[in-house]
Amino acid sequence: MEKRRRQLWDRIRWWVKAEVRNKEEGEEEEEDGVEENGEDADSKEEDTYFKDDYPIHVFLTLNEFRSSFILTDLTLRTEDGTSFCVHSPVLAATSSLICDNLKRIQRWSISLGPEVEHVGLEAIVEFAYTGQIPFLNKDNLDKIKAAAQTLGAPRVLNLCSEEEEKSTKTGGHKKSESISTAQQMMISLQSIKQLWMDRVGCDVTLEACGGLLHVHRVILAVSSDYFRGMFTSGMKESHQPFVTLPFLLASELEVLIGCSYSGALPMSWQYIFELTGTALQLQYQPALSLCYNFLCQEMNPQTCLDVVSFAEAYEMAQLLEVADDFVLRHFQIVACTPKFTDLSAKKLLMYLNSNSLYVPSELVIFKAVVAWIQAKPKIRLRLAHELMKTVQFPLMTFKEFKEVRSQTMWSNPNLAELYEKIFEDFCSSETAQHQFRIYMPKESLVVIGGDQISEDLSSRNISRELWFGNSLRNHIGVKKALEWRKLGEMPEPARFGHEVAVLKGRLYVFGGKKYYEQFIINPPKCLAEMQEKRSSFSVVVFNEKIYAIGGHSDTDPTDSVERYCPSTNSWNFTSPLDLPLSGHVAKVSQGQIFITGGGNNDYLCVASLFLYHPETGSTYLANMASPRAHHCMEILGECLYVAGGVTTDDTMTIVDLLSCEVYSPVANCWTAFASLPVPHVGAGSAILEEKFYVLGGYSQEDYTDTKVVHRYDPAIQKWENMGKMPGPNNDIRASLLCLPMHLRM
Repeated sequence: MEKRRRQLWDRIRWWVKAEVRNKEEGEEEEEDGVEENGEDADSKEEDTYFKDDYPIHVFLTLNEFRSSFILTDLTLRTEDGTSFCVHSPVLAATSSLICDNLKRIQRWSISLGPEVEHVGLEAIVEFAYTGQIPFLNKDNLDKIKAAAQTLGAPRVLNLCSEEEEKSTKTGGHKKSESISTAQQMMISLQSIKQLWMDRVGCDVTLEACGGLLHVHRVILAVSSDYFRGMFTSGMKESHQPFVTLPFLLASELEVLIGCSYSGALPMSWQYIFELTGTALQLQYQPALSLCYNFLCQEMNPQTCLDVVSFAEAYEMAQLLEVADDFVLRHFQIVACTPKFTDLSAKKLLMYLNSNSLYVPSELVIFKAVVAWIQAKPKIRLRLAHELMKTVQFPLMTFKEFKEVRSQTMWSNPNLAELYEKIFEDFCSSETAQHQFRIYMPKESLVVIGGDQISEDLSSRNISRELWFGNSLRNHIGVKKALEWRKLGEMPEPARFGHEVAVLKGRLYVFGGKKYYEQFIINPPKCLAEMQEKRSSFSVVVFNEKIYAIGGHSDTDPTDSVERYCPSTNSWNFTSPLDLPLSGHVAKVSQGQIFITGGGNNDYLCVASLFLYHPETGSTYLANMASPRAHHCMEILGECLYVAGGVTTDDTMTIVDLLSCEVYSPVANCWTAFASLPVPHVGAGSAILEEKFYVLGGYSQEDYTDTKVVHRYDPAIQKWENMGKMPGPNNDIRASLLCLPMHLRM
C-alpha cells in the first residue's frame, strides 16, 4: 500500500510540476471539443479560505485542555491560596501584565498581591478562555475591576464599565453595542498570533527542511492530532525545546502553523496537493477542512483527475466521491483533457458503466474510448471489445455513426470482427426500440398536486400526488424522456394553484384551492395557517424565511405579503406590493427578490419586473417585451428566464403566449429566446443541471391539457421534448429534492 501511495504521489507531483512549467513557458494547448472557461487552473491567483468558527473551536479546545491540565505552563496564585493553572499565551492575549512577563522571561508561577482576590482572577481567566464573564454583576464588580486593573485587562474593564452603566441607568440612549463573545475570541486569537509573530512565549522550536519555526506547543496541539500526541503522551519531544521534523518542508509547515493562529489558509492549485498531504500527515484538522473545501469548490475539468488520484492515494473516501461525481457530470470536457488518457482501465470502465455518467450522445463515449486506446495502442487494443460494450451504438444517428466508421483504428485486422458486430448492432431496429441510456441526476424533479382532465374529458380531478423524475433516458437519436416514479401523497386536502418551497431539505406546501371556488389557508400538518387565504401566488425562501407574495384572495388579487418563520412556526405581514397581483412569479437571485408579470385588478396581464424587499418595498426594472401571467420563471446563471403563460391582446382577450425572454441584470434588458412549441399555462418549472424545465400546463385558448415536459438547453438554444407528465399537469408546482437512494434504485 505504501509503495502504491508513493507511486501515485510521485505521479501527482509530476503532473503539477509539468503544468507549472507549461505556464511559465507560455505554452497553451487547445483541445478539440473543450470549451475554455477562462484561465488555466494553475494560473489562477492564490485564494485564501477561512474557517469562520475557528476562534470558537480553538478556545473551546483550550478550555478543555485547561480543565484537564493539558500543557498548562503558568500558575497564577492569589494571597488567599487560590491558584489557577493556565496557558501563558492565552492569558497574555488578555493581560498586559502576563504579556510583559513573557517578553522578559517565561514565568511559570506568578503570585498576585492583595488587590487581586480569587473572584477577580477567576473572571480574568474565564474571559481569557471564553470571551465572557457569566457571573459578572454589581455584587462582584469592584473585585473584578480591581483584578482587571492590576493584570492590565482593558477588555475586561470595558465589560465592567458596561455593567456599571446597566446598574446606574434605567433608561436613555445606549452608548455603544457590546462586543460579542465570538468577536472577543477573535481579538484574543489575533493577539496570540501577534505573540507568535513576535516570538513571545514560544516554547518549542521546530526544525524542518529549510528553516526553524518558533511556536507555542499548546496552539500546535489544538490544531494537530500529530502534535497533540507528541506533546501530551509522554514522548521525549514533550519536554524538548527543540524538535526535528526532517520529513517536512519548513515552507509548508509555516503555512499550516499560520492557519493554527488564524483559521485562514492561502491555497493555489500549484501546491494544494503538497499542502493537503502535509496536513494529512500531521492530522492538521482545521487546515484539512479548508483544503477539502478548496479541492471541492475549485475543482474543474483540468484538475478533477488529479483530485481523483490524490484521493485514492490517501484513501480520502469523501473527497474521492466528490471528484468521481465531478468527472461523471462533466465527462465530455474531462475526456478531452490530456490526463484522461492516464486513467486506468478499471477506473475508465467504472465511469463508463455508471448511471451518473452524463453525456449528450453516445458519440461522446465512443470518442473517449478511442482516445484512451490510441494513447497506448499496443497494450490497450486488447481491451477494445470490453470498452466498446459500454457504447450503445443503436442510439446514434446516422451522422454520428459516420464518425464511428471513419475512425482509422478499424484498419487494424484484430478489430475487424469488433467493427462488424458494432455495425450489426447499429443497424438492428429491434435492438434500438428497447435500448436507452439511463442517467440519474443528483437531484430529483418533484411535482406536487395540481389537477388533470379525466379520460372522458368530462371532468377535472384535483390531486394529492407527488411524483419525482428518477432518471433521464436517452433513446434513439434525440429522443429523451423522464422516468417518473410516485413519491407519495400530500395530507388532505388535494390542491391546485398552491405554492411550494424547499428550506434546509424540507418541502413546504402552502395554500391553493381544493375545489374551483374553495381556498385552502392551512399548509399540511403542524404548520401555522397563513393569515390570508391565497391561490395563484408566489413563494420564495429569503434569509431563511419563507415569503408568500400576492395571489388571489377570495375573488380579487391581493397586494399583501406575509413571512413564515420556521423556528417559531408563525406568520406575520411585511411590506405590501405596490399593486395587487396574481399569477405572477417571484424568485431569489444574488440576495434579491425578483417578481415578473401577473394579472392586476382589471384582469389585465402586466409586463413589469421589479425587485421586492420586505422592509423597503419595490424597485422597478426594465419591462418584459410581453405582458404575461401564469407563466414560468427560473434563475439560470445570473439571468432570469421567462417562458409560457398567457397575455391579453388588443381586444382584452386572454390568449396563450409561446414567446420566451431572458433578462440580464447587468444590462437591465430583456432578450427573446426560442419560443415554446406548445402552450404551457399554469405549468410547473425548475432548473435541473443548468437546464430550464417546463412541466405540463394547458392551453387557455382551447382548454386542452399540455401533457408533455419541455427542457430548454442554453448550450444548444433549443427546447427538447422530455416525454409525458406522470399524472396531474395543470396548476402544479415543481421543486428539486435530494431523495434517499433506496427510493431511486
